[in-house]
Amino acid sequence: MNRTLIDFWVGLFVLMGILAIVFLALRVANQTTLGAGDSYSVTAYFTNVGGLKVRSPVKSAGVIVGRVADIQLDADRYQARVTLALNSRYPFSTDSSASILTSGLLGDQYVGLEPGGEMDYLQSGDTIPYTSSAIVLENLIGKMLLSQPSTSPSTNSLNQDNEVLSK
Repeated sequence: MNRTLIDFWVGLFVLMGILAIVFLALRVANQTTLGAGDSYSVTAYFTNVGGLKVRSPVKSAGVIVGRVADIQLDADRYQARVTLALNSRYPFSTDSSASILTSGLLGDQYVGLEPGGEMDYLQSGDTIPYTSSAIVLENLIGKMLLSQPSTSPSTNSLNQDNEVLSK
């Protein structure tokens, strides 16, 4: 009888430990659903989302104000339709803009929101009118490597000066 009581308390302690670890893991990952509050969904269209993923943060002024809820290809526009779940504590005006930005040089991508100046606020189901797509580092490097150097007047005059000095 005494052994059964000890087994019960040990099992309860282990269960509480597992729940605490799961709770802390979700908190550290900032993906907890406990106490998340109300949210509203808005849509933004981008020509290129780069490495943006579902559950990526949506930030405004460096503060997380929501998460990316869904990323789909819109067959009519041939653009990526990104659904953002924004916390209802943070209303954004109807002329706000959304950009896909990168944390650091090669970090994860997130959606950055810049508020506009309109007095009307985005409601659930609205579309953010102004967007800026992701800058893909590989494309920039490719353009830089494949671009032809142009001869500028300052380079020509420098070469001419060197020719004059060598004569």
